[in-house]
Parts: sequence; C-alpha cells; structure tokens
Amino acid sequence: MLSSRVHLLDMFGSPENVVVSLRGPIMASSPTVLMRLVASAYSIAQKAGTIVRRVIAEGDLGIIEKTCATDLQTKADRLVQVSICSSLARKFPKLTIIGEEDLPPEDVDQELIEDGQWEEILKQPCPSQYSAIKEEDLVVWVDPLDGTKEYTEGLLDNVTVLIGIAYEGKAIAGVINQPYYNYQNDENQKLRESRNDAKAGPDAVLGRTIWGVLGLGAFGFQLKEVPAGKHIITTTRSHNSQLVTDCITAMNPDDVLRVGGAGNKIIQLIEGKASAYVFASPGCKKWDTCAPEVILHAVGGKLTDIHGNALQYNKEVKHMNSAGVLATLRNYDYYASRVPQSVKNALVP
Repeated sequence: MLSSRVHLLDMFGSPENVVVSLRGPIMASSPTVLMRLVASAYSIAQKAGTIVRRVIAEGDLGIIEKTCATDLQTKADRLVQVSICSSLARKFPKLTIIGEEDLPPEDVDQELIEDGQWEEILKQPCPSQYSAIKEEDLVVWVDPLDGTKEYTEGLLDNVTVLIGIAYEGKAIAGVINQPYYNYQNDENQKLRESRNDAKAGPDAVLGRTIWGVLGLGAFGFQLKEVPAGKHIITTTRSHNSQLVTDCITAMNPDDVLRVGGAGNKIIQLIEGKASAYVFASPGCKKWDTCAPEVILHAVGGKLTDIHGNALQYNKEVKHMNSAGVLATLRNYDYYASRVPQSVKNALVP
C-alpha cells in the first residue's frame, strides 16, 4: 500500500565530506538498525534524484493541482514516493513511513526499487543512545519532491528529495538529495530555458546527497557561516503573507532571499548563504522539516516553530507545522527575540 502512510524499515546513507561531528558516546560493532536505515535511505535518495532528472528529460511533467495553483503534484512526485516507500518496505516492514502524496495502491515497477545501501555509512559508529532502536520504533517522513512549484518552473536548484527519520517524536537522522546541485554552470542556461538537458556542462557532476545523524555529525557538504554581523533571511517564494512580511521586517535584515523548498532553505543556512529561515505561516508540513532539521541540528543549529517550540514527529502528530518555522545556524536568540507578539498570537501551535 503506497498511500500517505506505509509500514516499513531500513535505510542507508554515506559520508562524503565530514562537516561537523558533534559526537556523544558511540557504539561500533555490527551496523545497527538506524545506521542500516540511513545507509539505505542514502542509496534510495540517490535513485530518487535520478528519477527526478529523468522526468524532466522526458519532457512530460504530468502536473496536477492538489488544493490550489501553488500546491502542485508532478509525475516525479508520484514516481519518487512510490520508489522510496516501496524500496524501504521491502527491507524494513515494521517501519512507519508518512509521505506527502496520497497515492492509490498499485503494482510497483521493479525499475523503481532500490535495494542498495551506502557502505561508507555502515562503517560509521552509531551514537549509543540509538544503538538499541528497533525498526518499529521509527517513523520516516518523506517529501518526494520538495519545491514542486519551482520544479515546474525550471528553478531546479530549489528542488530536494527529503527522507527524515524520527524516534520518540524527535528527528534524529535525515537524508537530503539535491538532484540538480551544480546544474547552473555557465554552459547550462539552456536547461532553465528548455528543461530538456540533464547535464550541467561537460565536466559537472550533477546532484549530491547530504546526510546526518544526531550525535554523529552531518556529511556531504562544507559548513560555512554568514559573515559576522550580517543578517540575511531566507523565506518563502510562493507562499508570502502579511504575517511573513511583518515578521521579517521586525528582524531588520540586510537582505531577504525568496526561494522554494524547506530543504533548500536549510542548505542555504549551512552553506553560509543565509543566517535565518523565517516562515511565519502555517503551510509547511512535517515531511518538509524532518530531514532538514536533523542536518541543521547535527552541526549545532536550531529549528523550532515561531514560538520557540520543538517540532514533534511521532506518527500520530498532525502533519501541518501550524505555528510556522524559525531556523538558524547561529544566533537563534537574536531572531527569536524579534518575532512580533502579534505574529505569535496569530500562529497557534
């Protein structure tokens, strides 16, 4: 059953560039359930990125509106969710997976199944607090295509695939694939125009996968910070409102970046392009924030709702982040202290 909730377990991930390792006690020995799950998720996310690029290359996005003109679903959303859920289901049948798309049951094309795992992740030690976790204890939140509207408009660097893993309501591990990382090389403007070219110039490596586990670190990118004293806010591109505007204005930013995708915004924080992600509005869902939150927290950042409350990711929780999102790599208190009371009053947790 590939509806919005599926039972499964096991994923994988891999270390590329070790960015930060905020370690507690670590367990070595044979790979734990969590590390096998992350390692699988890594390989599955890489396959998802390939599917996302293939749909663009084939030229038919299969766009449908879900609730409104800015809430879209494409063929890539559908295929990637089936791929992720089905691949996980085969390895971890006791896992709970909650995906964005509500899809009817159907036979799964074997080409969508990824049964590999990233061996480098299996070599990593599991933080001791997670060493005894069973697959039935875990909830996986899946956004098969974060930034769908931007995907349909050719703003492909906004797009990510998100696989977040939660334990006892807390996001503890996550994988983010950027299918079009590196695509905006000088020779690749034609991609934005035609959406037919799957390469970003002759020598570019297209796409990357970032992963992290709390207590271990985050990998696959180079951590950078915005220059000291600069306040650069990243926020929604397509879901602006008066509340969002009021909140950002109160923070007196030096610059405001309006981009798509929660995953993309968190990557801007960890790569020094923005100092705060501010979204003072309902609309963002748990599958948008679970994986990115882990990556941010693993390098010492902080993500909460507008009131400063931690987000909860147990399987019974409501999907909407109704009190918005506030996230920073550093200086969280600076931004949190400037959220207007009128904005807090309007956003009920």
